[in-house]
Amino acid sequence: MTQNILKSSLENASFNIIFQILCRGVTFVLNAFVVRHVGQAVLGVINIILDTIMIAIRTITFVPLILHNPENALLAFGVAQLVAAIFYTTSHYLYFHYYIKKINKCKLKRRMSLKDSSDEYVVREFPFKTVTDFLPGQLENKESYLDKKLTILTWSFFRQGILKQVLTEGERLIMTVMPVLTFTEQGTYEIVNNLGSLAARFIFRPIEDSGYFYFTQMVKRDKSINDQNPVKIQESVNVLTHLCSAVMSIGLVVLVFGQSYSSTLLWLYGGAKLTTYLPVLLMRAHCLAILLLGINGVTECYTNATADSATINKSNLIMIYESIAFLCASYLFAIWFGPVGFILGNCVNMSLRILHSIVFINKRYRDTVYHPLRGLVPKPVFSASLLIAALVTNVSHAYFFPDEKVLHLTIGVIMFMIVLVSWIYEHHDLIRLGTNKWYERRNRHKKSD
Repeated sequence: MTQNILKSSLENASFNIIFQILCRGVTFVLNAFVVRHVGQAVLGVINIILDTIMIAIRTITFVPLILHNPENALLAFGVAQLVAAIFYTTSHYLYFHYYIKKINKCKLKRRMSLKDSSDEYVVREFPFKTVTDFLPGQLENKESYLDKKLTILTWSFFRQGILKQVLTEGERLIMTVMPVLTFTEQGTYEIVNNLGSLAARFIFRPIEDSGYFYFTQMVKRDKSINDQNPVKIQESVNVLTHLCSAVMSIGLVVLVFGQSYSSTLLWLYGGAKLTTYLPVLLMRAHCLAILLLGINGVTECYTNATADSATINKSNLIMIYESIAFLCASYLFAIWFGPVGFILGNCVNMSLRILHSIVFINKRYRDTVYHPLRGLVPKPVFSASLLIAALVTNVSHAYFFPDEKVLHLTIGVIMFMIVLVSWIYEHHDLIRLGTNKWYERRNRHKKSD
């Protein structure tokens, strides 16, 4: 059972990452075209809050409209945003309508077939019979209209969602309400922020979503660690440790190489106008935010997946103070440092959230022999290789960019390979585990064939 849950979580994360890359590959090219042909001041007014599907639909709608009538860029954005929102909402209902209709037809057709009993199992597991079941309704065999425990937990997550929205998009509120930045600075910030968040959306978000599903199945909210299944706890600790190690390693690589190759990435994306001082500074600062974002994603997904309703309510109260601190820090840093102040404010926000999650996890495992957060400590050989890479790539950037871009990029590839080899050397146990799992799966497929 535990292996099936882990396998399902890994497959879900893999498919999400592949899907994100495929979608972003198209929108990356289209957005790069928009950046090169639309002024940064206009992008600052638009102020690019997006999801993967909405970005794709909106951009595909936006590009023809802006080509047809470049003067009405704001109107084109509004139309594209409306089309994307309608598509995003209706597509979910249409899909589930099709899916429910399909499995109901399958159930009627194959109910008596023992050979196809797996289809009947899928039908029994799916809780909805019609699309209207997605709407609120009364539970069967319940005297009360609402389940009390479920209502309390849902209300806790609802309040937490509002607070997390403020923590996630608070800088947009400050940009819109308070004139701390010009439209050009806002546009530059949006370009860099969207580009810098690709790693988070490609990798960290699928890991976080799959990790949340996995931990909810493995760790019970209302019991102490010592009172739970030791096999499940041991495996969940191992998974959390490896996840922490993975996101820490990815974040450190982004931080180190981002200092020397932010200008190269911006040049590839938007041309020479994005290699000026401000965009490069923003991208370099964003690399630190990516590191903290990855750590926060893993630690917070575990906290949300294993905390009881009382702890979540307490977390909501703490988030109120975090929101106030984040908004104040963003406002003050924006006044003092300009657009980079919003990124520094986000770093403060992520640091506070990481601290809160670490305190929760340490408290959860305080009376046990487990130490799941040891994965956040990078190993010595990997750390040394990162320091060498930082020195070499910064010297390369000083001497070879922008005149010798190919040579500068080649040096970066070589140093990245050295860092990768050092990571593999110190994580051979994880590599061996992944290889063994792959061989086991391949052998099972061969036997089944």
